[in-house]
Amino acid sequence: MLKTYTGSCHCGAVRFEADLDISAGTGKCNCTICTKMRLWSVNVLPDAFRLLAGEDALTDYRGRGNSVAHHQFCRHCGIRPFEWVDIPNMSGSKYYNINVMCLDGVDIDELMLAPVTYYDGLNDNWGERPAETRHL
Repeated sequence: MLKTYTGSCHCGAVRFEADLDISAGTGKCNCTICTKMRLWSVNVLPDAFRLLAGEDALTDYRGRGNSVAHHQFCRHCGIRPFEWVDIPNMSGSKYYNINVMCLDGVDIDELMLAPVTYYDGLNDNWGERPAETRHL
């Protein structure tokens, strides 16, 4: 069910709102940055995402070999509440990955029942499930 969530970084400098259907599924990637940050995300298109505060507190980081993923970190607390992925990418359009752990009021039961898609970003094989997912 589509629901509007608010979310933030740890210190609250960055605040956002997004229209999400968590029951439709979440994602985890095995690329080096997502693994180290333990990103658990839900995807939305730009019209379903609204930055409410803290644009000036965000730092944009692009990882090795992936110039289309813009990892947005709060420069005060270091939390990555979301990232946006530019085109060209596999979807063919810009989208946001929202860190589900940065959402306010997430129903944990709903989150645990939602299907999880695993992405093999480590091998740039985004359409395949990684061989190992237990650590994600």
